Amino acid sequence: VQLQASGGGLVQAGESLRLSCAASGSFLNVNTMGWYCQAPGKQRELVASITTGGSTTYADSVKGRFTISRDNAKNTVYLQMNSLKPEDTAVYYCNADISTLDSTRFRVMNYWGKGTQVTVSS
Repeated sequence: VQLQASGGGLVQAGESLRLSCAASGSFLNVNTMGWYCQAPGKQRELVASITTGGSTTYADSVKGRFTISRDNAKNTVYLQMNSLKPEDTAVYYCNADISTLDSTRFRVMNYWGKGTQVTVSS
């Protein structure tokens, strides 16, 4: 199972970016998906998450600016980032809880994708 993220880049303050992350491999279901960010010298923190049913959670710092969505048929989660600020600069990581069935063993494991850099200049 892999999570492949894309869409990072360098933008100016006030501009927008859209991140995408697709799950691939052999699995039963992709459950809650989310995005985390880690700025230099800081801990990784939750940006937004979305359940299979579409319930969302946002960090206070991004409410009203970022929108998380998903396409369950494509096992893909998106993060639309508008009105970007320099303080949004960080490496963004995709995260997902994924159900697998190996022989007769059912498991739910948490996976991380490789980070994608978002840099916002002032």
